[in-house]
Amino acid sequence: MGRTWELWGNIIIAGVLALPLAAALTYLLGRRRARAGHPAPARTALADVGILTGTLPWLWMILTPATGQEGVSLVPFTDLVTLAGAPPGAVLTQVGGNLLVFAALGALLPVRGPRFASTAGVAAAGAAASVTVEALQYVLRLGRYSSIDDVLLNTTGAVLAALVTRRWWATRITTRTVPR
Repeated sequence: MGRTWELWGNIIIAGVLALPLAAALTYLLGRRRARAGHPAPARTALADVGILTGTLPWLWMILTPATGQEGVSLVPFTDLVTLAGAPPGAVLTQVGGNLLVFAALGALLPVRGPRFASTAGVAAAGAAASVTVEALQYVLRLGRYSSIDDVLLNTTGAVLAALVTRRWWATRITTRTVPR
């Protein structure tokens, strides 16, 4: 755990310090949308800022250059099987971290609007975002290993987070329409 703090402590601190700014931004964005007659202004503002606030620190970590093995693994579950023999802390960090990368996206995207208010929609968005990040890791030569298993875990994390917020999905709540 000490090594995790050493590597990512600055990102954790920045994320915590960003929370008051995120709250203010949510409030201001909601007010602006309300004045513009946007349907559900507070809901969409909270979702938009929450997605960014909950995802950007993870992307910062993932896209930070490292001094590790580079490569690509396109055979599903290969890295997960290898990880099964690792120390519990490493398993928790790898699996838990990958499940959390797009959790905010998965939890709040279906709350934001009806377009992604389905597990398939969230899975597609999570997978697309994850493939993009893994491709960036490889193309930018960040000293990281790009793996299909990371895509599977990122997507699973997004879908599981979406299921937690299912009762608040946009399809379940009617919003007023904006007259044109």
